[in-house]
Amino acid sequence: MSLSQLVKAVEEADSSRKLFEAVQNLANARLEGAIPTLIEALSYNNPGAAVAAVDGLTLLGNPAVPALLELLDMHNYTARSWAIRALAEIGDPRGLVTLLGVATADFAFSVRRAAVKGLGLMKWHWFPDELREIAQEEALEALLFVAQQDDEWVVRYAAVVGLQALSLTIADTYPQWRSQIQEYLDQMANSEENLAVRARVWLALQHIQQNISKNIHTSSGIAAIAENKSSLTTDDWQGILNQLYEIKRQERAKNLEEGDPRRFQKLALEIQNKS
Repeated sequence: MSLSQLVKAVEEADSSRKLFEAVQNLANARLEGAIPTLIEALSYNNPGAAVAAVDGLTLLGNPAVPALLELLDMHNYTARSWAIRALAEIGDPRGLVTLLGVATADFAFSVRRAAVKGLGLMKWHWFPDELREIAQEEALEALLFVAQQDDEWVVRYAAVVGLQALSLTIADTYPQWRSQIQEYLDQMANSEENLAVRARVWLALQHIQQNISKNIHTSSGIAAIAENKSSLTTDDWQGILNQLYEIKRQERAKNLEEGDPRRFQKLALEIQNKS
């Protein structure tokens, strides 16, 4: 079927079942032209159709990100929550700051869980080196906060998975952060009350130790997927840098430790010079 036929089937669906099937067929087509209709499906009062739309947007990947970010400015919370799930699955750096905020502050535990998962799936290998350091530091702080503070065990569980993924990614570049993660998980293994989370902590520790012993990168490491180059523009990176700097500015306003602003200014100049 053509794109127009698939879209028409979604628009003319007259039952929940038909709507789900139409959205699913549209998603499976993997056509970039379907993005607006899949985005619209996120706001339907039909969870099945929304899940199918999220799957379709995830399959399309990075081309869907601008429309998803635009959706976050709307007041429809249901649509926003599905958009966050899609951003988390895609792992595009443009969604980083959104995921950081949602992971630590959203009122719905299912959305926090998705955001935490997204921090673990982030395409870290796309980041310029110094910007990657700033971004991963923020992700580390967010994941540690969630693992310690979140009331829902499924969110803490996701944070443990995210910490494991991050530790393997930074194993060579920032071994001190890997050690920090390992030390925290060691403490969590003794203090966590939920048995499922505790078991996942032990599994994470096992994987981290195996990585240290073998001194290799897993599939989540930067070296293993370095051939997958970023499609982001200089303006995209500048936007991400500005968002991260705003986080630091807010931390300063709260009398928390702040990164050196000169560091951000230097990186901004480097990004501009590459344009």
